[in-house]
Amino acid sequence: IPKGWKVKTISELADCVGGATPSTKNPEFWEGGHHMWTSPKDLSDSKSIHLLKTDRKITEAGLKKISSGLLPIGTVLLSSRAPVGYLALTTEPTAINQGYIALKPKSGISNYFLLHWCESNLDEIKNRASGTTFAEISKAAFRPIPGIEPSDLVMQKFHEFMAPIYERLLVSSKEMETLAELRDTLLPKLIS
Repeated sequence: IPKGWKVKTISELADCVGGATPSTKNPEFWEGGHHMWTSPKDLSDSKSIHLLKTDRKITEAGLKKISSGLLPIGTVLLSSRAPVGYLALTTEPTAINQGYIALKPKSGISNYFLLHWCESNLDEIKNRASGTTFAEISKAAFRPIPGIEPSDLVMQKFHEFMAPIYERLLVSSKEMETLAELRDTLLPKLIS
């Protein structure tokens, strides 16, 4: 590896946390909810690397049932089952269900670096998954996967280079969402 770079586990580069699903039978956790709450289903039809919206919203009471709480903007989400390998970046504070491993970058680590690390190591991640009904990678199996941490300067330059690219992707994705909503609103009126 290059001089000044270090071999570390992914858990040394990011806090790797999971989520939960509060009882869907308890309306106190869901009705009138305003916090984004996601399951991997939200990523299955997504054409964006950014998580722009979720099917469900959760209340404050529901949020208290999830140990990881609201994850900050820019958290890397990796679906850990059914299937393993969907990836997204949060665009708002978001709560997650148990179908994810969320990577919150440690100090000095770029979330874009973690995202690309996940993409590059997807085969290794899938190889560590197990299960009879469907493949799942546990946090215990995920955390020791080795990674390489670049020098501080390289990490900083990488983040500075990637940030405007992902910002443009986010703006474009939001524009596509707006246009799709407009189309879905106008098309039925035009046909009738």
